[in-house]
Amino acid sequence: MKHLPQYMSGFRNHFSTEAMVGALPHGQNSPQQCPFDLYAEQLSGSAFTAPRAHNLRSWLYRIRPSVVQSRFERFDLAISEYAPTNPTPMRWGFLPVAKEPTDFIEGRLTICGNGDPLTQSGIAIAQYAFNCSMSDKRRFFYNADAELLIIPQLAALQIRTELGELKIEPSEIAVIPRGLKFQVNFANERDECARGYVCDNRGAPFELPNLGPIGSNGLANVRDFLTPVAAYENIDEMFELIAQFGGHFWRAEINHSPLDVVAWHGNYAPYKYDLRLFNAINTVSFDHCDPSIFTVLTSPSMRDGVANCDFVIFPPRWMVAEHTVRPPWFHRNIMSEFMGLVTGVYDAKAEGFVAGGASLHNCMSPHGPDAATFEKAAHAYLSPEYLDNTLAFMLESQWILQPTQAALDVAHFEVDYTSVWQSLTAQFKAE
Repeated sequence: MKHLPQYMSGFRNHFSTEAMVGALPHGQNSPQQCPFDLYAEQLSGSAFTAPRAHNLRSWLYRIRPSVVQSRFERFDLAISEYAPTNPTPMRWGFLPVAKEPTDFIEGRLTICGNGDPLTQSGIAIAQYAFNCSMSDKRRFFYNADAELLIIPQLAALQIRTELGELKIEPSEIAVIPRGLKFQVNFANERDECARGYVCDNRGAPFELPNLGPIGSNGLANVRDFLTPVAAYENIDEMFELIAQFGGHFWRAEINHSPLDVVAWHGNYAPYKYDLRLFNAINTVSFDHCDPSIFTVLTSPSMRDGVANCDFVIFPPRWMVAEHTVRPPWFHRNIMSEFMGLVTGVYDAKAEGFVAGGASLHNCMSPHGPDAATFEKAAHAYLSPEYLDNTLAFMLESQWILQPTQAALDVAHFEVDYTSVWQSLTAQFKAE
């Protein structure tokens, strides 16, 4: 029986945690001799000169410093190249799992992205499907290009990091900071396949959105974000370390487990959040709300009020609006939208949008409810209705999301997605 991880509550607090009492130095960060002869190592997630409110760093006290590893060599993992971007709306089914043993790193298909890892801008979005734990391959991973937002859709995950362990299940998310070493395993031994989504956030780290007129209560509550306590292992054996760096994958050998951090303090750390705790603010009079009212996390850009990436959810909620079509209206946006479905049915796409699937509606590409959903909504008797057993999400970016050629070539890409709107006919009646 696996132990249950322990957590500290709060969003990007300055945490202090030690797996052995007295392992944290007193009054300074890097003493001449650390307690228990540990090594002090700083992990910085921001420029040293960043304003205090945006300065992200943690001090780690570990059994061996991170420099104890071999030279990196190229790792044989295909890089998804972007295809010429077509404005046509696109949709995919769920990603099938491979027949051969495939872990979280190997089982990712990049669907689309923008920006550039070399300039630390933009995002990349992938589906994942795997059938073996990274521990089975004695493998660890870190991403120097981006922080990772992990959204499981099928099967719970055990995420073992340098700073402690996270366990997440579908309807929860995890965020792993840029550069942090970790390992993704099955949380339950009975599971044989895991599916979900990953967003590589290459830009500014995710933060909580401003609440504005909402006031102090609503959306995601700060105290519901959970960061792991220190936990370590002291293993002198050979492992493989995979790095994503500069848009490529690299491999090094290490003669020990990198999860050997006995204590740490700081505000640069992984965290999890249960999306079922989100306090949805919804329409109570008329007209469907803009999706920004459902923002969980946002990665700001250099333009005030315009996101590098917004993470938005559509959870179970009451629908009570009157004299209106309740599902999202037909729309064209300057922002580009990637959608995924964790469970249930998405209210704007009653048919065809499957759990584990995805859709892409790029800048100014028209989209909205499918024909059947619109016709039903336009003639429905509008009594209060609770949308249950549903959880969809959207990753929204200010830049066009380019699909990869690999994503356009897979069997679960739906080439006829636009057919869902073709039965909409002119209903105009001139008087």
